[in-house]
Amino acid sequence: MAQSKPVMITSDSTTDLGEMLINRYGIKILPLGVVLGDKVYADGIDITPDDIYAYHDRTGQLAKTTATNQAEHLQFFKQFTDEGYAVVHFTISSGFSSTYANACLAAEELPDVHVVDTQNLSTGGGLLVVAAAELAKSGKDAAEIAEAVREIVPNVDASFVVDNLEYLHKGGRCSAVAALGANLLRLKPCIEVKNGKMGVGKKYRGKYDAVLREYVAERLADQDDIQLDRVFVTHAGCDPKLVEEIAALVKKTLPFEEVLVTRAGATISAHCGANTLGVLFIRKTPLK
Repeated sequence: MAQSKPVMITSDSTTDLGEMLINRYGIKILPLGVVLGDKVYADGIDITPDDIYAYHDRTGQLAKTTATNQAEHLQFFKQFTDEGYAVVHFTISSGFSSTYANACLAAEELPDVHVVDTQNLSTGGGLLVVAAAELAKSGKDAAEIAEAVREIVPNVDASFVVDNLEYLHKGGRCSAVAALGANLLRLKPCIEVKNGKMGVGKKYRGKYDAVLREYVAERLADQDDIQLDRVFVTHAGCDPKLVEEIAALVKKTLPFEEVLVTRAGATISAHCGANTLGVLFIRKTPLK
């Protein structure tokens, strides 16, 4: 029986894992493009979320994001396959970007590159990347890892609460948000990712910190259906004290083995704006 190849776990930059987890698992990241005016930047390389907010404050314009093309994927994958690795690569939902399709086209030209559509964004996809990295550490081969992770894609519970809907409203990324009209700008909706698309869940009213406490209590209410190995508290430009408070509340609410706090990168921040926070985890059963 031939020995399986070593596995490299890779992801596009939208999974918002943060430097600590990227280093812990040796994950390699392919940045998406972020466009400010007539210049294109590489997410996580030469642009930060704060640059995007400053640009919007200065110009009133939103940053734009660009999918990574087939040639960029091919060059990225080839550096690993040339060294004898099999690759398991994760992309933002195919419902949000052509990145997944472009990655698949590139993968067809190389041996042992397995592309996984997270059907999610931010650490909703990050949960899958970490799961794959754990499987790689346990000795699974690339095909087994890709198959196992695809099976848990429907179980990812990804949501976030937006304090100000201007970015989502202007960007038109979430048609359900746009359809709710201007009155929604006074609300703080829970945006949920299901079946690879964004939709509006509960619409909260009140101060953002109080809303987030209510959101955590409701999101984590069904302990029996939640895997307790890890949970992400991921935010876009929230007050550090508020993030710390919410992370502590998550720890107090359920006995997660690991509560991971990360900040959304430039691609995700370009669409949600500042003061956005989500609690993301994996359920034992698929979302309804």
